[in-house]
Amino acid sequence: MDKVLLVTGGSRGIGAATALMAAQQGWSVAVNYAANSLAADEVVRAIRATGGKAITVQADVADEAQVLHMFETIDARLGHLTGLVNNAGVVDVTARLDEMSVARWRRMFDINVIGSLLCAREAVRRMSTRHGGAGGAIVNLSSAASRLGSPGQYLDYAAAKGAIDAFTIGLAKEVAAEGIRVNAVRPGLIETEIHASGGLPDRVRDLQHLVPMQRGGTADEVARAIVWLLSDAASYTTMSLLDVSGGR
Repeated sequence: MDKVLLVTGGSRGIGAATALMAAQQGWSVAVNYAANSLAADEVVRAIRATGGKAITVQADVADEAQVLHMFETIDARLGHLTGLVNNAGVVDVTARLDEMSVARWRRMFDINVIGSLLCAREAVRRMSTRHGGAGGAIVNLSSAASRLGSPGQYLDYAAAKGAIDAFTIGLAKEVAAEGIRVNAVRPGLIETEIHASGGLPDRVRDLQHLVPMQRGGTADEVARAIVWLLSDAASYTTMSLLDVSGGR
C-alpha cells in the first residue's frame, strides 16, 4: 500500500523540511498551505525533482469546509491517507496577558488547536480499522512552550500547545487499538520564519544562551524526529511527547 502523508503548513519551515524528508523515505506528500502558493509549489517541485510524488492542497485549517475539501482532494489525487503531520500554526506579537485581545486568542486557538483537531478527525475517519482503514500515524507539533509557559511573550501560544499535548495523549489512547499511533514533537528554539512573524526575528540568537546546547535548532533536526515517528521504526511508539529542544 502506498504511504500517503498530509503535512499541514507544509510550505515553509519545519513543515517544508518534513515534506521533503518524508518524500525521500517513500511517502507521497500533500503539501498544505493557507496563502503562500508559491512556496508550496517550490516544495512540490523539489520533491518531484528527485522522483517523489507530491501535490499542493490549499486550506485554512481553522475552516471546516476547507479542511473537508482538502481531504477529499487528497483522497482523489493521492489515495488512502496513512500519515498526518499537524504542523500548521501561528504565533502573534510579544505581549503580556493583560495586553491581549479575545480576537487574538480566538485566532491562536482556531488555527493551532481546532485546526489540529479537525485534521486529526478526518485522518482518523480514513485510517482507523473501525472505519475500514488500515491504520496510520499522526504527529502533532507542540512546543517546548507548553512546558515553559512563555511568560511575557506568547503565553496564549504556550496554552494552545499545552492543549496539543493533552490532545495527543487522549487521542493516542482512543485509537491505539485501531491501528493508529499518535505522538507529538515539542521543538524548542528553532531557526524558522515564525519568529519574524511574531516580531522577533532575532529571538533564537537572543535566547540561545538559555539552551544547554548553546544554539538554536534547525528545521531539519525537527523533521528527522517527525519522520521517525511516522515510520515503521517507531511501530511501538504512541502517546509520546518528544522534546527536540537542545535540552531546554
